[in-house]
Amino acid sequence: MYLSEDWNQKVKKTFNATSKEEVLTVSEAGALFGLTKDQMKIYVDKHKLTKVPILRSVHRYLLLKSEIDAILANR
Repeated sequence: MYLSEDWNQKVKKTFNATSKEEVLTVSEAGALFGLTKDQMKIYVDKHKLTKVPILRSVHRYLLLKSEIDAILANR
């Protein structure tokens, strides 16, 4: 049986392979905070976190792992 990889995970893997910055998907970051994907999107906007844009997608983005780790460390 063929299992396709989640599109966000595929983009994240490609980005991490070609960049010095590690990134997380919105869902992954939300899970670390105990938030849903939609709640995390609101959190990102409210706290003006860096959104790493994904080419060819206006509404999708990745988040910098370093920013998420810093926020979690200060909790």
